[in-house]
Amino acid sequence: MRIAEKPPTVTDAASPCLPPPLPLDDQLCFAIYSAAHAMNRVYKPLLEPLGLTYPQYLVLLVLWQTDDVTVKDLGSRLFLDSGTLTPLLKRMEAAGLVTRRRDTADERLVRVTLTPDGRALRDRAGAVQQAVGCASGLDAAAMGALHRALTELRDGLKGT
Repeated sequence: MRIAEKPPTVTDAASPCLPPPLPLDDQLCFAIYSAAHAMNRVYKPLLEPLGLTYPQYLVLLVLWQTDDVTVKDLGSRLFLDSGTLTPLLKRMEAAGLVTRRRDTADERLVRVTLTPDGRALRDRAGAVQQAVGCASGLDAAAMGALHRALTELRDGLKGT
């Protein structure tokens, strides 16, 4: 699939990237939007016993993989700006899950590190991913293919 040099606009009726208007249920954007809402509805009751929101869970996933990262790197990894991430990290720090501190080599940077309580949640959170996988109704191959397709879509859209 070829990606256009510039994003098409509504007035680009002759653009090869724009098919004729489709009904709502045939819109890819609506399928992604509604699937994201459905995914959040599955995650919410699974994360509540852990005292986590979905964005906090995502932060922990990053930190469980690579602890002691800068807020900037965390934001890049999660596609969140600092205005969204900072209040989230403050709440996580107040809950005793992470610590934030200025980088000793560069005071402009703030580093985020897991606390022992934040590390301990990893074992309990393992069941979350399994439960979401079961709730999806997809087998491992279908889930992998969907993940690859969505990642390709996201990466393609980042360039526009």
